[in-house]
Amino acid sequence: MKYNPVSHSIVEKLIEICGEHYVFVDKEKLEPYTHDETPTEQFSHFPEVVVMPRDTGQVAQIMRLAYENGIPVTPRGAGSGLSGGAIPAYGGIVVSLDKMNKILEIDTQNMMVTVEPGVITNEVNEKVKELGLFFAGYPMSVETCFIGGNVAENAGGGRAVKYGVTDRYIMGLEVVLPDGEIISLGGKRVKDVTGYNLKQLFIGSEGTLGIVTKIIVKLLPLPSVIIDLLILFKNIKQAIQIVPKIMLETRIIPTSLEFMDQLSVQTSCQYLNEHLPYQEAGAMLLVEVDGNNQEVVEAEAETIGELCLEQGALEVYVADNYTTQERVWAVRRNIPEAFKVVSPQQSVEDIVVPISVIAVVVEEIQEIAQKYDILIPCYGHAGDGNLHATLVKNPRHSYKKWLEIEHQILLELYHLIKEKGGTISGEHGIGLKRKDYLSIVCSEEEINLMRKIKKTIDPKNIMNPGKIFEE
Repeated sequence: MKYNPVSHSIVEKLIEICGEHYVFVDKEKLEPYTHDETPTEQFSHFPEVVVMPRDTGQVAQIMRLAYENGIPVTPRGAGSGLSGGAIPAYGGIVVSLDKMNKILEIDTQNMMVTVEPGVITNEVNEKVKELGLFFAGYPMSVETCFIGGNVAENAGGGRAVKYGVTDRYIMGLEVVLPDGEIISLGGKRVKDVTGYNLKQLFIGSEGTLGIVTKIIVKLLPLPSVIIDLLILFKNIKQAIQIVPKIMLETRIIPTSLEFMDQLSVQTSCQYLNEHLPYQEAGAMLLVEVDGNNQEVVEAEAETIGELCLEQGALEVYVADNYTTQERVWAVRRNIPEAFKVVSPQQSVEDIVVPISVIAVVVEEIQEIAQKYDILIPCYGHAGDGNLHATLVKNPRHSYKKWLEIEHQILLELYHLIKEKGGTISGEHGIGLKRKDYLSIVCSEEEINLMRKIKKTIDPKNIMNPGKIFEE
């Protein structure tokens, strides 16, 4: 794909639009925008200019300028993504949404909040918590990610079992299209089947169809009671078999149902110097229940705990206050950091399979790990079948060997997942990292239809090119 370079005159026009303090071309200032949370050595790429608009009008002017001159544009939120979605694969202009960070309106009567894309997701919850409300669809990186990035990736997280993911809570969007046109989709309406669901088309499109500049988010009443259960099992099969039973036999839908295999548990506990008796556990589940009636929530937690013990759980630890809850969740949250101590070279995967085959899939993944002499810990959201099988480089292997076997391992992993009825991403996105593997799980007809949609909205292919698939 050939694009025009960002000339001095284009930089001057960007300065006219946004002001000189919000446009920069110095290599030192550009460097942070070359990567996200994917491995820098493999995926990083320099933009030619970074611009930081402060309102929708400026975003529209930037897009018109880029469209008229055939320059690629990469929208960027917090840069906390795990698929390379914010990396400027073809250089050009990075539109950083850092400065569009205002909470515009909190509408308690409709239980909705209107925000700009650069608002940190946790700030929304901190602001509405005092009103007894919360945004339920947030991911686990809530303290770092921007809500615009959540929309672009249709991000999920630990609470998806009960509450679902981002798209369930996005009622309206303002979007700047690749040619600079501004459109408004949806609104403060819970039901709307007026024509095609264009709003949903942009949610999860990874910034390839336009730049979201305003978001209307539905809120829910904030639960006042939360109880967590950390449950130890002898093996993976026991842990996974209990997952559907929790919901079918108790008729309780947990808020969270997190899974950790033995390798994940041991590595994280050692990293945290945690003294829970994890040594005998072949797997752990972290189950959360919430509500607004203390007795009801306590009874639900007790019912789930008793069921797990009946089904062979080794131990059930109850966490019913902030200190103990932080302790048990720390084991789950720190798994990625713990493995960075083992090796900084990793490939954090985001596979999704039917819940019933998780145990089989984890066993076969361990066979792949042994075959290539690396570690592949498996952890994630057992309640919705979303596992973060993470390829961790063997410190004894050279970096060259790592790059050679990583591709082979991903091929085997993705074909295994396809065979088991799964797919290659549940919440992180395809982006730059997984686009070469998309054809494993999507048919040629499906990919061609995506291309047709992309070409209709972005005929010059300037909007975050090189992501999801190549034109």
